[in-house]
Amino acid sequence: MLIPPGGPLVFPDPALADEDGLLAVGGDLSAERLLLAYDHGIFPWHDVGLPPLWWSPDPRTIFELERLHVSRSMRRVLRQALFEVSFDRAFPDVMRACGSEREEGTWILPEMVAAYTQLHWLGHAHSFEVWQGGELVGGLYGVHRGGLFAAESMFHRRTNASKVALIVAVRSLFAAGIELFDVQFSTSHLESLGAREISRGEYLERLAWVRDKHVDLHDLSRVVEAAAP
Repeated sequence: MLIPPGGPLVFPDPALADEDGLLAVGGDLSAERLLLAYDHGIFPWHDVGLPPLWWSPDPRTIFELERLHVSRSMRRVLRQALFEVSFDRAFPDVMRACGSEREEGTWILPEMVAAYTQLHWLGHAHSFEVWQGGELVGGLYGVHRGGLFAAESMFHRRTNASKVALIVAVRSLFAAGIELFDVQFSTSHLESLGAREISRGEYLERLAWVRDKHVDLHDLSRVVEAAAP
């Protein structure tokens, strides 16, 4: 489906996506369109010089709290308090770092940073930051919709920093009431931490069940502190 610039706030049925998960092309990165997309299991990726590309892959990769795998060595890292973890302290910095640290190129273009930072200001996008000696060394960011947290990207500048961010994010968000933690696509790194694939159909069923739940993340900093050890 081609969505003209400034076109109506609609998306086709996610089941119509092609074998790679591409569903629609065009439109804009307004807050309204982004929130509509996440409410229906869709997210944007695009490249320099291209309009937004909207995706709904099959299968989809998620984390479940009971399947989160924290190795003995990572438990030691967490206990040693080598890192400080914060919530929503440096959202734009985390997002820019996620884009600049990717050797294979990035979809996190300046217009994406601007759009998601607006979502952050509106209370719909959040970041977890990992610090060492006052320096930002890792983190992740994502979009919050009801009982969904859709993690978009993460980065690290120190060994284990992104793992710490992800482990603390999963623990603290589920503790706060999140029921669906989406990481989009599977990788060996995510699988090693317990991520698993489910069909797009199951993902959309779960999403429909949780997206209208009230989950307040405004006081999550306190939960993050408890989730880190």
